[in-house]
Amino acid sequence: MLRDYIVVQTIDECLQLLQGKNGKARVVAGGTDLIPQIEKKTQQPAFLIDVSKIPELRTIRQDDGKIYIGAAVTHAEVAASSLIRQSAPLLAEASLAVGSPQVRNIATIAGNVINAQPAADAAIALVALGAKAEIISTGGTTEEYIENLYLGVGLSKIDSTSELLSRIYFSPIDKNQGTAFLRMSPRNALSLPILNIAVVLTIDDSFIQDVRIALGPVAEKPFRPLLAEASLKGSRPDTDTIKKAAKIIHDECSPRDSLLRGSSAYRRKMVQVLSETALLKAVANVYPS
Repeated sequence: MLRDYIVVQTIDECLQLLQGKNGKARVVAGGTDLIPQIEKKTQQPAFLIDVSKIPELRTIRQDDGKIYIGAAVTHAEVAASSLIRQSAPLLAEASLAVGSPQVRNIATIAGNVINAQPAADAAIALVALGAKAEIISTGGTTEEYIENLYLGVGLSKIDSTSELLSRIYFSPIDKNQGTAFLRMSPRNALSLPILNIAVVLTIDDSFIQDVRIALGPVAEKPFRPLLAEASLKGSRPDTDTIKKAAKIIHDECSPRDSLLRGSSAYRRKMVQVLSETALLKAVANVYPS
């Protein structure tokens, strides 16, 4: 049973409280995922430590060639940020796809990661960006790629009873890079995605030099189709190359049958369609008309 809700002003205060509560407290910022879990009794912390008032967790900034987003920054703030729209447009688009305006005004991008759902829109974009998380505990600070934080559906490597995801960071998109974020859902708002995909593609000398693709929900975590990525590297970004890569993605992924999202066969076919569209969009963003 929840016994207390504590609003902290500093990271040190948060960590000391977590340590003192011996695993009975959890970090919360927006709480749009955690509070319903508490109501359903799937999570039962005795104490909640609210970090949303810690100033350094509320900022979006660029420093030393990286974009840093604090753990208490909301989806609405990410979507509205001119820095994000310019430097990582796919993340702005993904954040704008989350929930409703009311949810986006409260829910945080860090919470989207820690909740560890394989179709979390912002997390899919962050994986494509090659983003890292900075994780702080009383034992020190560590860093980890976002895609490596997933242990399974709803299971994060970050222990919110003793650790704080303080910020997320990534490199801004360069002029020779194109991006895309696409989402397939029954309606435009307040609907879980049937599929979503994010792409970051790098072209030099008319050849694809690098590409990162993230898909959800076609596995227990955001999925990287590594064979498809390998097929694209060193190739010209033409329609035939993109079509072949989309077919490889179709073959690589294995979405399960779902009453909510559709059959496995249907979603695999739509993966191919969505992947081709997203890759073509990313290429077009490198060569704007």
